[in-house]
Amino acid sequence: MIPWSQLDTAQVPDGGGQFRLMQRGAEFSIMAGSIELMNSRLSGSEEALATMVCARLRDHPKPNVLIGGLGMGFTLRAALAELGPDARVVVAELVPAVVAWARGPMAEIFAGCLSDPRVSIREEDVGAPIHAGQTTFDAILLDVDNGPEGLTRAANDRLYDSAGLSAARAALRPGGLLAVWSSRPDRDFTQRLRKTGFGVEEARVRANGGRGARHIIWIATNPEVRLPGPARHRPA
Repeated sequence: MIPWSQLDTAQVPDGGGQFRLMQRGAEFSIMAGSIELMNSRLSGSEEALATMVCARLRDHPKPNVLIGGLGMGFTLRAALAELGPDARVVVAELVPAVVAWARGPMAEIFAGCLSDPRVSIREEDVGAPIHAGQTTFDAILLDVDNGPEGLTRAANDRLYDSAGLSAARAALRPGGLLAVWSSRPDRDFTQRLRKTGFGVEEARVRANGGRGARHIIWIATNPEVRLPGPARHRPA
C-alpha cells in the first residue's frame, strides 16, 4: 500500500490548532490532529448538502448562496451543478492555506470551479457574512465542523448556539434555507433550530453515495412570514 505523505500544514486562527494536508497516490486527506476532517474519496454527504438545498432554488431569480467552508470543494461543485447562470455563490473559508491547496496540489479535484464567474471566495470566518447579511441569502450551507459544535476551534460554537442561529435566520430571506452537515445526530441542536423559529427537516445520507457511514443534514426553513416577537409595552 502506498504510504501517506504530508504535503503541507496550516495554523487555524484563534487557537484552532493545525491542519495537515496529506496525500496517498491520487487520494487527499485534510487532518486536524488525529481526526480526518475530509477525504477526497468520500464526498457523498457533502454533495448532498448542496444538492438537497439548491434543487429547491431552481425557480428562484438570481439565488444568493453562502457556503461556510471550502474543504475539498464537494459542496461548491454540487451547488454550481444545480444552480443556474444567474446564481451567486459566496464561499467563506477561514484558513487561507485551504484556498491555496485548492488552487495548488488539489487543483484537479476542484476542476476549475474556483474560476466560475458565479463564485467569490472570502478568506474569513463565515460568521462575518452571516452577521452582515440582513435578509440577503436564499441559502446558507455550513460544513465547517464535524457537527453543530466547534471542533476545529471553540469560536465556531457561536454558529450553532441560539444567538448564532438567530443571526443566520436574520441573514436569510423569507423562505430561505439553512443547512448544516454533521457526522452524527444531535437532538439538542434540532430543538434549538425549532426554538429559533425554523421549520426543521433532518435527513440521513451516506458518506459515499449508497455506502459508508450515515451522516446528518439539517435543512431549516426560515418562515415566509416573520414570527411575532415578544410583546412590547408602549409608554402611556
